[in-house]
Amino acid sequence: MADARPNAHPENRAADSAHPSERLMSAGELTSAVKERALAHGFDLAAITPPGLGEAHGRYMAWIESGYAGEMSYLSRNPYVRGDLRRLWPETRAALVVAMQYKPERETPHAAGQGKIARYAHGGDYHKFMKKRLIRVLRDLKELDPGVEGRSYVDTGPLLERDLAVLAGLGWKGKNSLLLSRRLGSYFFLGCLLLNRALEVDAPFYEEHCGTCTRCIDDCPTDAIVAPGVVDARRCISYLTIELRGPIPRELRAPVGAHIFGCDICQEVCPWNDDAPHAREPRFDPRPAALEPRLHEFAAMDERRFQKAFRGTPVMRARYGGFLRNVIVAIGNTGGVESIAILARALEHREPLARGHAAWALARVGKRIRDERARLALEARLEVERDAWVREEIELALGEFALMSLPVLGWGE
Repeated sequence: MADARPNAHPENRAADSAHPSERLMSAGELTSAVKERALAHGFDLAAITPPGLGEAHGRYMAWIESGYAGEMSYLSRNPYVRGDLRRLWPETRAALVVAMQYKPERETPHAAGQGKIARYAHGGDYHKFMKKRLIRVLRDLKELDPGVEGRSYVDTGPLLERDLAVLAGLGWKGKNSLLLSRRLGSYFFLGCLLLNRALEVDAPFYEEHCGTCTRCIDDCPTDAIVAPGVVDARRCISYLTIELRGPIPRELRAPVGAHIFGCDICQEVCPWNDDAPHAREPRFDPRPAALEPRLHEFAAMDERRFQKAFRGTPVMRARYGGFLRNVIVAIGNTGGVESIAILARALEHREPLARGHAAWALARVGKRIRDERARLALEARLEVERDAWVREEIELALGEFALMSLPVLGWGE
C-alpha cells in the first residue's frame, strides 16, 4: 500500500532499515527531535529534505554554462557532486536545512560621506558560528541515537543551499534569486546538516508568491537580474564589491554608488521584507564600523587598521585591496571638494588597484565640482606611473577633463 502521508517523499520512507540494531527511535520521532533541537539552538526555521536535487541541479548547470558566475570558478568545481548530497557524503540519507535571520534591529539612515555595507555583514561572521550550532544539534542527536552521524555545511561546501531549502519547504526562490520566506522575508542565512538517517521529509515549496511584482528587477542599478530568478553575477554589486578581485568594469562603477561591501537593494524593495523580523542572535548586532561607515576614514586605513576594524566579520572576504577599491569608487560617486585631497593620496597608494580607481574617481569628482586640482594630480602621477593599466586609467581620466573643456556649440553653429 502506498504511503499516504502528505509530506512523505519517494526517496525516503519512514524507517531506515540499514541499521536496525542501532535504531533507538522511529523515523518520525527522530525527525521531530532533529527539528526541535535545531530550533532550541537558535535557528529560526528547520526542515528536512532528501539528498537528491533533481531538476534544480540542471538549472544550476545551465546558469554556470551561461557564464553568469563570472570569476567565481569554485562554483563550477565538482558539478556532479552538487546534484546529490550522497555524492558529497555517501552515507547521507536526509538533510536538515536551517535558517537564521540576521536583519539588524538597530539601523541608521545613510548619511552623506558614508558608504553602504550589506546588512548581513554588519555583525560577526556567520559561517563558523552557525556551523558550531549545527554541531551542537548533531551532538544532541547522538545522545538520542548513538549511531547518528552527520556533516555540517554553512557556505563551505559544494551544496546548493537555496535549492535544498526550497525542497525542504522553507520558501521559494524570488525573482532576485534569493530564498523568500513568508515569515522571515529574505534576511536570513542558510545551513545544512547531512545525516545518515532516513527521516520524514517535508513537502517542497513549489509555489511562488511574488505575483506580478518586479520591484527587484526594476530597481537593480546595474540590471543584474536578467530574467526572473536569474542573476548575472558579473553585473551584481555584491559580486563586484566582494568576489571580483580585479578592477570594477568602468561602465559599472557609477551604478555601484556608495556600496562598499555587498548590496541590499533587491531585498530593500521586496514587499516580503517590509515586516521581516529582526535577528535574535546578539552576534549579528552591528559593529561601529558598519553603523557609521565613513568613507574618508576608510580610505586612510592601512591594512592593519582594516583588519582591526573588520576582523571576525564577512567584510574580510573582500580583502584589504578590494575593500579600498570599493571605498575609492564610492568616494568618486558621492564625494565633493573635500574628497580631492583624499583621492590624490590614493593615487599614490602602493596598490595599483587603488591607484587606477583613484584616477577614475578624481576625474568623476573633479568634473562634478570643476576642481582643477584633480587634473593636476592626474598629470603629476602620469609622469611617474609605471603600471600599464593604471596609466591607461589616468589617460582616460585626463581625457574626461579634455572633453569638459570643449566649447558648447549651438544648433546653428
